[in-house]
Amino acid sequence: MAKPSNSISTLRGVGPAKAAAYAKLGIHTTTDLLYHFPRAYENRGDVRLLSEAPEDQRTATVLTIGSEPKSTRIRGRMTLLKFKAFDESGVCEITYFNQDYLKNRFLLGSTFRFYGKVQKTARRYKMTSPESEPIDENAPLPDLLPVYRLSEGLSPKQMISNVQTVMAQATQTEDPLPDEIRTAEKLSTLGFALRNIHNPTDYVSLAAAKRRLIFDEFFIFALGLSLTKQRAVRSGAPICDKNDLTPLLSQLPYTLTSAQARTIDEICADLAKPTPMSRIVVGDVGCGKTICAAAAMLVAVQSGRQAALMAPTEILARQHYEDLAPLFEKIGIRTELLVGATAPARKRKIKECLANGSLPLVIGTQALLSEGVEFAAPGLIVTDEQHRFGVRQRAALSEKNEHAHMLVMSATPIPRSLALALYGDLELSRIDEMPAGRQRVDTFVVDESYRPRLCAFIEKLCAQGGQVYIVCPAVEERDAEIDELLLTEIGETAPLTDDKPPLKAAVQYAKELQETLPGLSVAFVHGKMKSKDKEKAMADFAAGNTNILVSTTVIEVGVNVPNACLMVVENADRFGLSQLHQLRGRVGRGKRKSYCILVSDTDRGGESTAAKRLSVMRSTHDGFAIAERDLALRGPGDFLSGTDSDAIRQSGGVKFRLAALCDDTGLLTAAFTRARELITADPGLLAHPLLKKTVDNMFTLDADTIS
Repeated sequence: MAKPSNSISTLRGVGPAKAAAYAKLGIHTTTDLLYHFPRAYENRGDVRLLSEAPEDQRTATVLTIGSEPKSTRIRGRMTLLKFKAFDESGVCEITYFNQDYLKNRFLLGSTFRFYGKVQKTARRYKMTSPESEPIDENAPLPDLLPVYRLSEGLSPKQMISNVQTVMAQATQTEDPLPDEIRTAEKLSTLGFALRNIHNPTDYVSLAAAKRRLIFDEFFIFALGLSLTKQRAVRSGAPICDKNDLTPLLSQLPYTLTSAQARTIDEICADLAKPTPMSRIVVGDVGCGKTICAAAAMLVAVQSGRQAALMAPTEILARQHYEDLAPLFEKIGIRTELLVGATAPARKRKIKECLANGSLPLVIGTQALLSEGVEFAAPGLIVTDEQHRFGVRQRAALSEKNEHAHMLVMSATPIPRSLALALYGDLELSRIDEMPAGRQRVDTFVVDESYRPRLCAFIEKLCAQGGQVYIVCPAVEERDAEIDELLLTEIGETAPLTDDKPPLKAAVQYAKELQETLPGLSVAFVHGKMKSKDKEKAMADFAAGNTNILVSTTVIEVGVNVPNACLMVVENADRFGLSQLHQLRGRVGRGKRKSYCILVSDTDRGGESTAAKRLSVMRSTHDGFAIAERDLALRGPGDFLSGTDSDAIRQSGGVKFRLAALCDDTGLLTAAFTRARELITADPGLLAHPLLKKTVDNMFTLDADTIS
């Protein structure tokens, strides 16, 4: 079989072994290689004299060869090539191991740009195996050299050579972005962007290239979401218009907030249409999303259909069942719980009743996706804590209930601009108002000097019957190096500092705490535990059998524990604002006065991003305001870069290469705005065939991914 014309194997020097190495990076074609952008850049244009070179940092120096290279054999087959080179500030001894072939490269009197670490010993300078480039006045060397992600079997030299070959072949790159959008947003051409992302002439050109390519990723993603939504809009959904909610709402000991009432109205309007609802309800922990879902389920059941609620954990599913089943029972609606631990005989009976239509409402976990679970009259599917489920999992439940309405809930308040990217295929309802009487959790930021007082405070609260969460950023001590390398901006590496305190690790800290507070019961839970062990630890804490639960962020989304009145977050500067807010929301859910203590040795009054985050947490309690501030501090890329990002999963084929590093919220908003305008004017992109092809190639419009 002939190779495709753009197969990576068509490049010189790329045989089966190299092609396999490229495949490990997801590179199969020359187009894939063209879009395999550098992960960073070496600034070789910042040339220093030997005397100015910083220690322990790779530096560019321009040196003249001052002695003929001499090779000597050391230890078996190992050889050592040595020579001297100089600049106006001194002489440097340069050494290469097992590279005798370089002997004829460094001619006496020739000049090279070397790049490597300069070691200073007294007045002598040394460099070991530096990169080298000959100086040619007629061909200036580039200041910025790309650094690519590699796999075993690929060298930097080969990658750069292959990229340059592809770049030379792609001289006439077709630009799918309409000229009017490119001009209006002041973006470079695609050809300029690709040339300067791989071979930037300077930082200004690199920034322009990045801006255009990031815009493209957001723009193509937005178009793909719009086309996905178009395909998802189909008729055949059951019309659920029996919406007398009095039997349910009259049982509540409170009055709905205006935000809850608005959300229920939006849901009821969707349910009354023959088009399947695809709506997400977002709001703070405790804002009342569950009663909105219960109202939706009641409408479905009153209209003669069945409803299902799927939660990510068994303990959360049980909590929903215990909260909702009594409400529905009082109005004559039978509810069952289907989880992994449900007895086999009970499971068979529940499945039988769902299949014959005698069971109108079921609450469960992913057991609802198991074989044999069939609905006689599917009407509504509700998934809770949606970010814990991939779109494919939601789609699997939806497939069992073709044309059913879909409602998802998330306790993560997010800004509208980010919601476009994360949930672009769903209509959005925001519950931005908390119920009356919901207590505010007092928040304090302390450093290690407060540790004795903190332990005494924990003892006092537990003696009064309260319970305590303690959250650590790591599971075990060996997991503590979580941020060894941070690419804050492509081409820049965040400086590593040694003044940060070691990360608290859940397993070790739980043991230390048990020794410090022997009169209290301490347990720990983390994401690496087996599900049944994790669920048992959470259940014991919820039942009051444990005083203190030391945890990683797996408790960020969890059960309601009214007695929990203190949240302690260790190394709080290592967490994002939204994450800290979610953790704080785990306490203050009962009648006890509750507190959140953020432990950090960062400069609390400083100007660092971490210090600003902690300041926001101390003074702000509105989840949506915190989310907006988090977005401003971190940028949208931080929210899209995780491997669990639903936005990436739901697209099927889109990969955020540069957008995952984006810190410009305005660029995200502009891309989505332009995409909406274009889709409105040209719904099927029929007038833009090249753009349509790009969307189809980069955005896998697979029906299986549509929820």
